[in-house]
Amino acid sequence: MSHNEKIKQTLDALKAQINEHNYRYYVLDTPTIPDAEYDRLFRQLQDLEKNHPELITEDSPPQRVGDKPLSEFAEVQHEIPMLSLDNAFNEAEIFNFNKRIFDRLKTLDAINYAVEPKFDGVAVSIVYEHGKFKRAATRGDGQTGEDITQNVRTISSVPLVLRGKTIPDKLEIRGEIYMPLEGFNRYNQRAVAENEKIFANPRNAAAGSLRQLDPNITASRPLEFFAYGIGLTSESLAITTHKELLDQLQQWGIRVTTERAVFSSIEACQKFYETLLTKREKLPYEIDGMVIKVNDFSLQQKLGFVSRAPRWAIAYKFPAQEELTVLKAVDFQVGRTGALTPVARLEPVKVAGVIVRNATLHNMDEVHRKNIFIGDTVIVRRAGDVIPEVVAAVLERRPINAMKITLPTHCPVCHSAVIQKSTEAVARCSGGLICSAQQKEAIKHFASRKAMDIDGLGDKLVEALVDKELVHNVAEIYSLKQQQIVELERMGEKSAGNLIQAIEASKQTTLARFIFAIGIREVGEATAKLLAKHFKKLDKLMTSSIEELLSLPDIGPVVSENILNFFHEKQNRKIIDKLLQHGISWNETMDTVEKDQLLRDKTVVITGSFSNMSREEIREDLERRGAKVSGTVSKKTSYVIVGEAPGSKLTKATELGIPLLDEKQLLVLLQRSS
Repeated sequence: MSHNEKIKQTLDALKAQINEHNYRYYVLDTPTIPDAEYDRLFRQLQDLEKNHPELITEDSPPQRVGDKPLSEFAEVQHEIPMLSLDNAFNEAEIFNFNKRIFDRLKTLDAINYAVEPKFDGVAVSIVYEHGKFKRAATRGDGQTGEDITQNVRTISSVPLVLRGKTIPDKLEIRGEIYMPLEGFNRYNQRAVAENEKIFANPRNAAAGSLRQLDPNITASRPLEFFAYGIGLTSESLAITTHKELLDQLQQWGIRVTTERAVFSSIEACQKFYETLLTKREKLPYEIDGMVIKVNDFSLQQKLGFVSRAPRWAIAYKFPAQEELTVLKAVDFQVGRTGALTPVARLEPVKVAGVIVRNATLHNMDEVHRKNIFIGDTVIVRRAGDVIPEVVAAVLERRPINAMKITLPTHCPVCHSAVIQKSTEAVARCSGGLICSAQQKEAIKHFASRKAMDIDGLGDKLVEALVDKELVHNVAEIYSLKQQQIVELERMGEKSAGNLIQAIEASKQTTLARFIFAIGIREVGEATAKLLAKHFKKLDKLMTSSIEELLSLPDIGPVVSENILNFFHEKQNRKIIDKLLQHGISWNETMDTVEKDQLLRDKTVVITGSFSNMSREEIREDLERRGAKVSGTVSKKTSYVIVGEAPGSKLTKATELGIPLLDEKQLLVLLQRSS
């Protein structure tokens, strides 16, 4: 065998291994190797292809990204139209759907229905030829879509090569591309930190990411894919039901949802809908309902289509997360950095089961971009625990007396001038330390659980301390006397004593918490941890250069400038000196050395409350030892830490057979991993 043949054999073997691991990770949800080993295989393949470009093939995993940016998207004609579904919004409409099915089929025999989530993403068509990824397109108007081939190639959960030997020469897969909630939140946090535009919701994020002319931008976005059916095939499949189809797609290496079932009655479908509705907020992606399909393909064919929708399927929508209401007024709130945030005061409206009276407008750029006026009928969105937001105005309902929203020229709290840099979307109060809103918000942030964690120093008490002029900055917290606190309204000797003890206890912290607590603009929890891990000592961070800051991952020029400006400000250095003089300290070894040999690459979930440690302390301890702490239980979870009064995560872990650790076992585990 020649040298080139040996290289090709190695390349083919690596590609097969990587494709197998992708299948196990994305389709079966049962990875068999840690991420580090996968990365090693991937890099090995990349290096070989770099040295032997003549052996590169389009279906090779490292070749997902690489095309040059397009000038525009080409049109794609769907050979079989991509139809929409009729909607149902309540139980009565579902039972009417069921009645229509029985009436049209003229049968009394039981009919099986296949049910699955209705994903809130972007419908796409993906064509494979001879088992290899060929083309992808958006749904468009159902007849004509846009060619997004080079963007969809970048999505890791879309296989470039299918598995098995029974694949039709031409196979069109239809499904949904979406952005997982964790990735969506992470993207928006980074966008805010870098003063970039945020996405309103995961659906918009997925759509915007797929419509990038540069595939490298799409590749940087956390997109995923689920299939829900097929379109054109070059030959008919020996499959008779929708369930069999999804099972076959999974065998071919195509990702399908596990949240699916088949029922023999519409009543059972209704119960599944109710179950799915309770799970909605716990799923790692957004769904807006459930799809019900007649399972049998021969019955589907008999039922046929009406207009642009099949008679044999319906989308059973969840209660709306978006509603219409009237924007009555706009107030401006002042944050700890002086940022003015416009807040919409709304005609109360029920959204996703909660009465909403106020909603964020983000900033004035968003107000102008969305063209929102006071008096408008607006779309308000609420999803899970996310702060309600005004998504858009309904322009055709705008009244004659609608008023433009204007940025105040002076701070609504201290009446200092409001300034806005041309490079920033956010306007700020120039009052600084004389603005009580900024003082209060800075102190609230400093005392918060993820910062200095001063138990008992809540929002109302901070406001009282500032209003009584007992505290003017964060350093003065540590000068408070018990008698001063006792004299405040609703504060007795015991409460005051407990607060003094909590203030004293907070002096022993970590460098990462301290960096986060002092309130550098756009330096969040993750960035604070990164800075602590890199610099290890506060002095080194305070004297760092712009070049060193920019060399760190995920720290751009805006954040770097904010860090430099913060530490160059004499008043800030003075406050930091006072804090250190009051005895705030941290164990630099504990804060910066990873003790992670045992827990590296483990995924841990925490549920319930604990007597010896707070959940935040447990999370930090686990992360220092290399573990990834997740909020969702899945097959990939290594352990679930169970405290008192655990939630539904315990039930899920028990169902999946995930190892459970109580508080005593956790302490043993942490000691073993030291």
